[in-house]
Amino acid sequence: MSCLRSSWVMLIAIAAFVIPGGHPQAYASAQTVQTQDNLTEEQMRDFLLKAQVVGSKQGGKGVTSPYRLTLKDGNMVHDGSFQAVDEQKTSRQFDNGKTEANFRDSYKYNIAAFEVAKMLGLGDMMPVTVERKWESKIGSLSWWLPVMMDEEKRLSKHTEPPDRNAWNKQLNKMYVFAQLVYDTDRNAANLLISENWHLWMIDFSRAFRIYASLENPKNLVMCDRQLLQNLRQLNAAELEQKTKKWLTKDEIKGVMARRDKIVTFFDDLIAKKGEQAVLYD
Repeated sequence: MSCLRSSWVMLIAIAAFVIPGGHPQAYASAQTVQTQDNLTEEQMRDFLLKAQVVGSKQGGKGVTSPYRLTLKDGNMVHDGSFQAVDEQKTSRQFDNGKTEANFRDSYKYNIAAFEVAKMLGLGDMMPVTVERKWESKIGSLSWWLPVMMDEEKRLSKHTEPPDRNAWNKQLNKMYVFAQLVYDTDRNAANLLISENWHLWMIDFSRAFRIYASLENPKNLVMCDRQLLQNLRQLNAAELEQKTKKWLTKDEIKGVMARRDKIVTFFDDLIAKKGEQAVLYD
């Protein structure tokens, strides 16, 4: 499916937000905002969990319409993307005519995806994401990213990356991860691109189906060598310990079953084409 839900691009540019009890106010300035360049994951996580929400603006693009929140803690001001969707239906039909049984769209999968990505060494391709309550709603809150465009815009403008080989390596990591978590909505607008052409993956609220099969194995062409090794070492008990708050046991079993299929797929491909044609560093 190609509906664009939380794909409004995460830009750090100065923006006006309505401050409760006040007037629209800009909260980003070089004089008052502490740099975030050197923050650790734990520092970002702590900020997202504890900083005061001083402004909010709902995204105008997408079905779930996540909020862009402005948070402040001392001299530091930064934004986050808040998504509170948690929908479950026995069946849902989409605009393209397709129907999905046991449909689920949940903020919990954003948090689970971040935890799984870290286990596989892909934490640098996803924003730090936590669970937080805001205005009586519980949802996922993700660190706002400095990006220049999304993949949808890049493709529409026919913009070529400066290093096509390096870009393809990032895309292949994303393809493997998307198959692992069975993401049914990995569209171009959910891939963000920084100024140095680093790829970020966002919005996994329609991932983690319970199926043992792969969603689209045709997307598996090559694999990062270390990623494949990390997939081999993925441990079900550790996976459950890291994600049990956000994934059911059946969803965790689905991840492990798809892991097995991905590893087998690449082992077979290596046997057929040779390691140099399949794996890269």
